[in-house]
Amino acid sequence: MGAGTSAAAEPGGDGGPAVSEPVVAEAVAAPEADEKTAGEKKAGETKADGDGPADGHTDKGDDAGDAHAATGTSRRFPTVTQDTARPEGGGRAAPGDAPAPARQWPLLTVLGATGLGLLIVGLAPFEQSFRVGTILIGVALITGAILRRIMPSVGMLAVRSRFTDMVTYGLLGVAIVLLSLMTQPGPWLEIPFLEDVVHSTVP
Repeated sequence: MGAGTSAAAEPGGDGGPAVSEPVVAEAVAAPEADEKTAGEKKAGETKADGDGPADGHTDKGDDAGDAHAATGTSRRFPTVTQDTARPEGGGRAAPGDAPAPARQWPLLTVLGATGLGLLIVGLAPFEQSFRVGTILIGVALITGAILRRIMPSVGMLAVRSRFTDMVTYGLLGVAIVLLSLMTQPGPWLEIPFLEDVVHSTVP
């Protein structure tokens, strides 16, 4: 037999056939490859089922998210709004056992008068319908300001603080009424400096 054949089949120290180094390396690498394949297969099943994280990571991120949710904070955005308390005077305008329209009658009153004014302006049933309708809208807003001032609770008519609502409703209502009274032709009210302001702002 040749030297090459005897070197490849040279017996080992225990009498068995010797194993070459490439064969040993492949035998060691085989279990690692099997474990990696099993891990990738498990991660793919988890992603397909949707029961775990899509990238095969652990659930530490989910636990942290649950902790943030329990404390009311966000991992991405800081907490700005501390609560959603209703504004001052935003309680029911009637007892809780009353029907829903009765509990919100201040808001329904203002909305009803405003809707009636818009209906008069739109339909124009008489000569001065535009002026009367817009005056009714302004009066509705002024009524809202008065209700906000004298009533302890006005339901959904309360938007901001009592002072802010009074100023907003009142100024808008007064401005609409004044402009309606000064509408041309044949104004019902003449205020020189306001006429100059209107003439300079309205072409």
